[in-house]
Amino acid sequence: MNVLKLRSKMVEKNINVEKLCNETGIPKSRFYRRINNSNDDSFKIKEAIKIGKCLKLSLDEMNDIFFNHYVA
Repeated sequence: MNVLKLRSKMVEKNINVEKLCNETGIPKSRFYRRINNSNDDSFKIKEAIKIGKCLKLSLDEMNDIFFNHYVA
């Protein structure tokens, strides 16, 4: 996961962690655990989709942020 791109999109869309978590239903503690990559705990696909919808990300942006380590 590319945390810098995620944070950049959040700033660009003027959405902070609290607002993102409220709109997606992802608990803040889980969100922080995911972005801090503790125990390689990445976002589940359903969570990534919710975040993508909240931030109005394109499929390419979602791939770059959440799935870039799977792209050859």
